[in-house]
Amino acid sequence: MMNALEARQILAAAEIIHSESTIMQTVERLAADITTELSEQQPLVMCVMRGAVVFAGQLLPQLHFPLDFDYVHVTRYDNRMQGGEIKWLVRPPEVLDDRTVLVLDDILDEGVTLMAIREQILRNGAQAFYSAVLVEKETSGPKSFQADFVGLRVPNRYVFGCGMDIQGAWRNLPALYAVKD
Repeated sequence: MMNALEARQILAAAEIIHSESTIMQTVERLAADITTELSEQQPLVMCVMRGAVVFAGQLLPQLHFPLDFDYVHVTRYDNRMQGGEIKWLVRPPEVLDDRTVLVLDDILDEGVTLMAIREQILRNGAQAFYSAVLVEKETSGPKSFQADFVGLRVPNRYVFGCGMDIQGAWRNLPALYAVKD
C-alpha cells in the first residue's frame, strides 16, 4: 500500500479516461437496460467486492423493481497491478435454486474472475446468470467471458477510480483515470 504523497503523485500523472458525468450517464443507461431485461424476475443482485461497490451503490437506487442483494468477494489482484490466481474470500450462497442472478463488477478485462463466479453460481443451482460491468477493457486477445451489460470501454491500460484502485488507493474518485504509458 502506498502513502498519501505517492497516491497524489500517481493521480497527478494520470490521464482522465471518462468524466464523472459520463459515468453517471452510463449508470443511468445500464439501469434502464437492466430494468428492461430483469424487472419481472426479482433477481438476486450480487456485488463483486471491493471494486464494484461504487458501481453497485450508484446503480441499485435506479433499479425500480424488487430485488434481493448480496455480495461475493473474490480477487486476483491483492493490491498488485497484474492479476494472479483466483482467491475466494466470500463465495456465493450455496443454494440458489431457480434464482435469476445478476452480478455487478467494476471491470471486465480477461474475463477470468467473472467466469469463475458464473460457474460457481450456476453450480449452486441458479436458473439464469447475468452480469453487468461498469467498464470493459479493450484487450488484444479473446476473452473467456462476455458481460450481458457493458457500460464503457477503456483502453488496455491500468485504470482506477469509480471503485477500482491503484495499489489500494483512489477507489473513491468519481471519474475514471488511467496510468500513463
